[in-house]
Amino acid sequence: MAASPERSRKPRKNAESMDRDELLAAYGNMLLIRRFEEKAGQLYGMGLIAGFCHLYIGQEAVVVGMQHCIGEGDEVITSYRDHGHMLACGMDPKGVMAELTGRIGGYSKGKGGSMHMFSKEKGFFGGHGIVGAQVSLGTGLGFSNWYRENDRVSLTYFGEGAANQGQVYESFNLANLLKLPVVFVIENNHYAMGTSVERASASRDLSLNGVPWGMPSLSVDGMDVLAVKEAGAEAVAHCRAGKGPFLLEMKTYRYRGHSMSDPAKYRTREEVQRMRAEHDCLDAAKAKLLTLGITEAELKKLDDDVKVRVQEAADFSQTSPEPNPSELYTDVLVEG
Repeated sequence: MAASPERSRKPRKNAESMDRDELLAAYGNMLLIRRFEEKAGQLYGMGLIAGFCHLYIGQEAVVVGMQHCIGEGDEVITSYRDHGHMLACGMDPKGVMAELTGRIGGYSKGKGGSMHMFSKEKGFFGGHGIVGAQVSLGTGLGFSNWYRENDRVSLTYFGEGAANQGQVYESFNLANLLKLPVVFVIENNHYAMGTSVERASASRDLSLNGVPWGMPSLSVDGMDVLAVKEAGAEAVAHCRAGKGPFLLEMKTYRYRGHSMSDPAKYRTREEVQRMRAEHDCLDAAKAKLLTLGITEAELKKLDDDVKVRVQEAADFSQTSPEPNPSELYTDVLVEG
């Protein structure tokens, strides 16, 4: 069964998909992620963050727009580029930053680092370092909700580099077979590590990757938080109504390298500058807010307040104690 043509359309750019207050909140959340990631990059450069660190700068509209579509009890799971998802879920920036620096005040007590933080309270089921592995886990979350007959939805994020993994298609098959409430979100930032999607994928429209299973889909401007919110709301409503999974391809862009060790020489500086100048999600949201009566002074104060929160997180991440060696023996066994 093939997906009907109208289900693989681009969403309307509906400026009314968020009212002024909701758009202002979304802008604030995107700003928090941007400033947090900028600070994380600084701390990494100072040697205060070790190991892997994948920044989300440029992609903020995707996770913020989707977060505005779900409610309490819904679940989020993603890959290793995960700090933005944590913050969008409402996790404390102090706990996230402290985990990056390996301190006891971190979400995993300093033992997990960038790719291994979780918050049951906020419905965040982790970043995951194995490419595509979280898709199977997110499908499992959807199975749990289906089995319990609740109306919860699992948002399962993965990149275009993981889109052709075998376990992804196995997950598509099971989710569509059982009509599981899973929104699969491809964050297509065009480059899987250093390889462009055009060189790695025979599919030129990743939103159609669910067609063999009859999965409805949308191709979305992932740099526009309004478009993301509109498409996300449709996908979540579809799942919550018991109609099965939904696939969203978010066309987005990361400004930094794949990780902090990536010089990103596989693309030109002009390409990155053009995306920043013409498609930045913060600039677009700010321009819309100004037309809705929010003043430059109000937006400046919001940015100043966000910078204070991020600096407090950075300070905490350096003053929180390092974990005691005894922590090596905790959280390794669950009693039945």
